Amino acid sequence: MDNLDAARLQMAFTLIFHIVFACIGMVMPFFMIIAHKKWLNTRNPIYLKLTKSWQKGVAIFFVTGAVSGTALSFELGLLWPEFMKYAGPIIGMPFSLEGAAFFVEAIALGFYLYGWDKIPEKFHWFTGVIVGLSGVASGILVVSANGWMNAPSGFDYINGQFLNIDPVKAFFNPAWFTQALHMTLAAFTATGFAVAGIHAYQIYKERQVELHKKAFKIAITFGAIAAILQPISGDLSAKDIAKRQPVKLAAMEAHYETQKGAPLYIGGIVDTENKTVSHKIEIPKALSFLAFGDFDAEVKGLNDFPDDVKPNVPMVHYAFQIMVGIGTLLMVVGGLFFISLKRKSWWQKNWYWLLFAILAPFGFIALEAGWIVTEVGRQPWIIHNVMRTKDAVTPMPGMIYSFYFYLCLYGILTVAVTWLMTRQIKSLNNSKTV
Repeated sequence: MDNLDAARLQMAFTLIFHIVFACIGMVMPFFMIIAHKKWLNTRNPIYLKLTKSWQKGVAIFFVTGAVSGTALSFELGLLWPEFMKYAGPIIGMPFSLEGAAFFVEAIALGFYLYGWDKIPEKFHWFTGVIVGLSGVASGILVVSANGWMNAPSGFDYINGQFLNIDPVKAFFNPAWFTQALHMTLAAFTATGFAVAGIHAYQIYKERQVELHKKAFKIAITFGAIAAILQPISGDLSAKDIAKRQPVKLAAMEAHYETQKGAPLYIGGIVDTENKTVSHKIEIPKALSFLAFGDFDAEVKGLNDFPDDVKPNVPMVHYAFQIMVGIGTLLMVVGGLFFISLKRKSWWQKNWYWLLFAILAPFGFIALEAGWIVTEVGRQPWIIHNVMRTKDAVTPMPGMIYSFYFYLCLYGILTVAVTWLMTRQIKSLNNSKTV
């Protein structure tokens, strides 16, 4: 395996793991503070028990997210020194601000974890709010840097040099808002359905039913609202990609021929040799409308682009189909949850809880698929239309050993988190409400 493949594999592997830790760390504080607020309003001991249980989960994912995120930050310099050489001065601001947000989050979390019965109740609750807001801010700042890689701005590229650098313009690049919105909603959808699914399974098994129903309702409310809003952010993202990265759009839909009134493909098997897609469902003119707001708009096909600027079409297409398919499923099930608030009889049926238990991992599967679309769809560029990934990789040999090291590190983190969370759920089920 050459350096480029080893570096790409390592970066992909670590991102796949870190994004799960990061999203849970962003979202779970909001579940915690809602339960805490309900405790303050009702003095129901179940909400206090739930709050203290969820705060342990927040602490666990804060630590693992910090470890995996720090390791990931070192990778940028280790694997992609040429990229950091030029990009560092341009997108350093969002990374430095993310560090500040992380620092604020750490201080607020310390107040929250150790502030019980020591600081005023309202201030104690407010420190939890700061934890949640700081986590979301951290995520948005990092996504802004990624958006810059897809829509580079804030500099002039002249004769291979990056000149006239404007960090503020780079931060507010054309892709930052749509990517940040889509990613934030995806984080709430994935985490909301995952946490709700875990509690739904406990209800299905008839363990601490009253507590888990309250926990389920808090988590799924966030997840369902985010899932229902997600198509709006997806539409904004698709229109942005159609304008700035037409080759990525063509790969997402596996469209090889340029045409007006382009159909939308649902499913399909990509044949890269013959440049065709079989076993697909076509919705006439839908892609033209979704991408440009015009049923007769022209959509460029992959055949209009040189081979050396095309991404891996099957990977991007299948990942996009998975993301959209699961997103649609979660949106429908999110709607069913709100219907069930009127039809309370569903809450007495095993099928209802089993449905949400089965769906627990689906949001994160869609999340991972979405990142594959974003990252693989940009290839062969590390900075779109400016720097190729192969020109950014380190010349130092032996990167495969670095990959093995990170494989072990993230494997240990995964085992540790799984053990800690399993123990936490057992402890919650076995403890008495006081």
